[in-house]
Amino acid sequence: MATAAVIPAAGAGARLGRGMPKALVCLNGEPLLVHAVRGTLASSVVDEVVVVAPEAHLDQVRALLSDHRRDSDSDRAVSVVAGGPDRVDSVRAGLAVLDPTIRFVLVHDAARCLAPGAVFRRVHQALAGGAQAVIPVLPLVDTVKFVEPVTAAPDGADDLESAIQGTVVGTPSRSGLRIVQTPQGFDRELLQRAHRDAAAAGISATDDAMLVERLGVPVATVAGDERSMKITSRKDLAIAELLLSSPS
Repeated sequence: MATAAVIPAAGAGARLGRGMPKALVCLNGEPLLVHAVRGTLASSVVDEVVVVAPEAHLDQVRALLSDHRRDSDSDRAVSVVAGGPDRVDSVRAGLAVLDPTIRFVLVHDAARCLAPGAVFRRVHQALAGGAQAVIPVLPLVDTVKFVEPVTAAPDGADDLESAIQGTVVGTPSRSGLRIVQTPQGFDRELLQRAHRDAAAAGISATDDAMLVERLGVPVATVAGDERSMKITSRKDLAIAELLLSSPS
């Protein structure tokens, strides 16, 4: 039951404001992508890693990852391919180059570069136990509202940001709501079918589990970890620096 990790890392990272792809922004002196690949390999459940990088940065990414091999006998442990215009396209590019022996696929965001190995192992264990799709989750602690948004600033308001944003139309119970993280794990054939069907329908998604859900296949959940936070803003980057400097 060979397992591969596909790491989409082709995002522009505009919200970080560093003028470079997010995966190449440094955390504690090393790019987020290097942290993510190192953690993925250290989980001990992955036989192959495919990094999907921006086409303009392929050589740079390959150079960064040249020393991050799972072992001296596995030059295929880490490979780099060009990504597409969005996340779903990038995952498809990674799936297309997997070794034929791969049975399970873990899709892991480079922006969640501090995900502990225990989360990888929980996802993998659930797959090995018979689940076809598995995602790590955390309980939602904040109250959530359904809001009908305002689409234009009312008369007299300088801008929409300083005006009323919308009207509450409902409050769902948070008991059944979860925050979703990565790595998300899938049976390889199922994930490829989900991507083919989504491509045929012209559908995109913010995570791969959404594509599997469209097929009516149950998606199992396992415990996530707060260290698997997604680094999107400068504030997130500062929090990640603190996490790295703190004892586990």
